[in-house]
Amino acid sequence: MEKTKVGIIGVGTVGSGVARLLLDHGDRTARHAGRVLWLEKAAVRDLKKARGCDLPAGVLTDDVDEVINHPEIEVVAMLMGGLEPARTVMLRLLKAGKDVVTANKALLAEHGPEIFDTARELGRSVAFEASVAGGIPIIANIGQCLSANQITSLHGILNGTSNFILTKMQEGDDYAAAVAEAQRLGYAEADPAMDVDGSDAAQKLAILAHLAFGARLDWRNIPRSGIDKLDLIDVQYAEEMGYRIKLLAIADLKDWGLDCEVNPALVRAGSPLGEVSGPFNGVLVKGDAVGPLFFYGQGAGQMPTASAVVADLIDTAVGRTAITFRSLGLWSEELRGVEQGEFAKSTGKRYIRVMVEDHPGVLADVTKAFGDEGISIASVLQKEATEPGGVVGLVIMTHPASEAATDNACAKIAKLPACRTEPVKLWVRD
Repeated sequence: MEKTKVGIIGVGTVGSGVARLLLDHGDRTARHAGRVLWLEKAAVRDLKKARGCDLPAGVLTDDVDEVINHPEIEVVAMLMGGLEPARTVMLRLLKAGKDVVTANKALLAEHGPEIFDTARELGRSVAFEASVAGGIPIIANIGQCLSANQITSLHGILNGTSNFILTKMQEGDDYAAAVAEAQRLGYAEADPAMDVDGSDAAQKLAILAHLAFGARLDWRNIPRSGIDKLDLIDVQYAEEMGYRIKLLAIADLKDWGLDCEVNPALVRAGSPLGEVSGPFNGVLVKGDAVGPLFFYGQGAGQMPTASAVVADLIDTAVGRTAITFRSLGLWSEELRGVEQGEFAKSTGKRYIRVMVEDHPGVLADVTKAFGDEGISIASVLQKEATEPGGVVGLVIMTHPASEAATDNACAKIAKLPACRTEPVKLWVRD
């Protein structure tokens, strides 16, 4: 049987999983690829570091040039994280005549146009299924399987760390305790900022929005807020009303442009996204022909991510990646699609919670602020004060309203004499 020689750059958690699949299940990959995927070289920074797999003698090297310049290696799993030296190594691989598979979503979100233009110019391909949602085959489904559709919306839980933290808060832990537990279990880094502030999800959304809509987004321009400022009381109030709070990445096709954002939102308990718990991911996709589809699975972790990488290696070895890479024209100026719309025009239902003094007329003042902005109220939840004239939580659920109008109403409420806190504003995504 023919061999396709493979290289790996970066044999950390995911790279070790890729090596294990190639070495321990070569019969499986050969059956799907029609050829043996032969692990020829694997480059690491530290040869002394323990690996999660046993590599054959002569495979491991600390010289990345042994992979880049190897004349028989055809495809490389480039599994370095970060932006540099990952960007430089990626470009060198392409210029050396290698096809590349990557899981580095930050690199694609930041340097996608340069990398993909270079690959096209050189007649090479880049596959990146593992860059979004781990083992869930969302890239292939949006880029290929749903190509007969105009995608109209993507709603996704794309960060497993945040989802695990929110699940623990739903169970009664406060934010700090939930983060500590996520770190203890290895779901969160020592510094979880990129996960909890929405940046990781925004990078992944930029990639999906490009695939689905042709939008060329700078992920930094995607309006986003994370769960790092979320209060346990809002998780509890949402639960009382039949909702769960999830960090959602949203891309909706509107008549005024593409509405993209990442923020905590209330979703119905019992709905597909509402039932995604722990470190799992879920993506709800709507197409004009197929209707709604839901993708669910492990969004991170060694073997789920390695599964996606090896699937890309197989597709590249067979030649499928080269065909789809040429036809999709990813990050090409010629195929620029819909533009990102103005966030202030974004419209939807809202959850507003404010702590107010409990005395007559306060509710009327709060509801007047919404009325002045033309916002209709769907329901009101008010707790009893523990003592006369004490402070109570007041929750307003609105009918659909624009971001701008809701901001104006919240600004007026914050100035009321009886208001003790800034209003908390969350989307409601039924």
